[in-house]
Amino acid sequence: MGLNEKRKIKELQETTLPERTVELAEICGGTIPYEIDWASFDDDLEGLNFLDNLSCHRTNMAFRVICADELGKEAVQESLKLIKLKNVKTKGEMHLVFSGGTLDMACAYALKTDGMFSDGEIRTVVMAGL
Repeated sequence: MGLNEKRKIKELQETTLPERTVELAEICGGTIPYEIDWASFDDDLEGLNFLDNLSCHRTNMAFRVICADELGKEAVQESLKLIKLKNVKTKGEMHLVFSGGTLDMACAYALKTDGMFSDGEIRTVVMAGL
């Protein structure tokens, strides 16, 4: 992993992810941590540059709709304990699963919008598990 990748990871860990976690807590009424598979971003600065917009932002947007009322907030607080994000290289490796209290998302971040799940897709998967 190069210096630029290390710098981007540090920025994400120290600034971006804490901000997104606070935002998600405000939306859902409780803290739900993001867990990132940093090793999956090895030598993929492009993927790191798109992690926040393609996953964290879209996930938080999905939860804005789900948690629009107290019933939604309660359902999420009872069911969702962790959001796991992983980088993959191809669309074929992508997956989005909500099971056992974990929302598990693998995106091909370097493919930009071709390698992501929309907030609508995220919302549909989460709603099916609530």
